[in-house]
Amino acid sequence: MQPKGAPDETVAGAARSGRGRRRSREEPPRRAKDHLPGFGSATGWLNSKPLGSAELRGHVVLVDFWTLTCINWLRTEPYVRAWSQAYRNDGLIVIGVHTPEFSFEHEIELVRQATKEREIDYPVALDNDYAIWSAFDNHYWPALYFADADGVIRDHHFGEGRYEPSERVIQRLLGVQRELVSVEGLGVEAEADWDSLGTPETYLGYGRGENFASPDGGTFDESRAYELPERLPFNHWALAGEWTIRRESVVLDHAGGSVAYRFYARDAHLVLSARARDPIPFCVRLDGEAPGPSHGVDVDEDGNGLLEDGRLYQLVRQDRKVRERTLEITFREPGAEAYVFTFG
Repeated sequence: MQPKGAPDETVAGAARSGRGRRRSREEPPRRAKDHLPGFGSATGWLNSKPLGSAELRGHVVLVDFWTLTCINWLRTEPYVRAWSQAYRNDGLIVIGVHTPEFSFEHEIELVRQATKEREIDYPVALDNDYAIWSAFDNHYWPALYFADADGVIRDHHFGEGRYEPSERVIQRLLGVQRELVSVEGLGVEAEADWDSLGTPETYLGYGRGENFASPDGGTFDESRAYELPERLPFNHWALAGEWTIRRESVVLDHAGGSVAYRFYARDAHLVLSARARDPIPFCVRLDGEAPGPSHGVDVDEDGNGLLEDGRLYQLVRQDRKVRERTLEITFREPGAEAYVFTFG
């Protein structure tokens, strides 16, 4: 994917210091300009009319860059949502900026659905052209920028974590001091089990893909049959069935194809979309068996799930002690598109 305004080569890997997705491999993250850039280049707005300098004047502003499939953003969203609700009467305005990573994330209805599912009631600027992203010189999802009532950016944070200091920044800029909000993420929003996380985010399209283990390797932009290896190496993935490996995803061409991954983490997620108009049923297996109590929120105990919308699907949440497992997801109809595995 090369959206307007994006770098020629994009990589979203773990930001080790902040646990977020970094967009550019070659350029280090840079601070935004001293003053808050405007939002006039937004391609649309949700939950609000367009906001400009007149509407923001005299308010403390928190800007949150996000994209709907990013697990790092999903795990920070409970905090941003809580801050918006706790401090709006004190003068805080939170603005979410949705800058898409994958091509299907440009669809406004998917962003609208994500705001409803995440109960986001603060303004969201749509940034399909990357103009706001570029104006901030931003490189991460999620990224937080804290501006004072004069529109001067006083702090920023990239990725997950640092929640208490961030809330203290908000209080300092607002001139208030009280007990911090209590936040507990649930489902996909739950904090990762960092001590048991041994597998990195892994992209499947050839633009950023790595650690592919099907015999004879992959063929790009051409449909062909793949097989799983006899033994899948740790932190590697493979395909079985008829697939086309495209730049940002792998696309299933015939029913019954599967993707397998050998991982070590409590949670396993997969970003999926569908070319088919009808929902695509799928089945998840852990070490060849139904996941049982280790099923994710998008799968039942028997391993059954349904691909309906383009988003992140939680396939596994290990119920007891975390250990090395092999995940295999099989799609019963063609048209499934798989983009990236993420873990937590």
